[in-house]
Amino acid sequence: MIEIVFFYAIALGFGIYQIWSVNREIKKDRAAKAAADNETSGTGSGHAEGKHELDDR
Repeated sequence: MIEIVFFYAIALGFGIYQIWSVNREIKKDRAAKAAADNETSGTGSGHAEGKHELDDR
């Protein structure tokens, strides 16, 4: 019985760690994307030359 409790406690702890780790990485990615968006939006239309979807025509 005690082995089952230990096994599930370790499995639950690992699962919670994984959720926390993934959420942290998502926040980092969103912050990096927001920083990149703010960097290009300082001038003009906010698009770097050649990076707009209409430039491909």
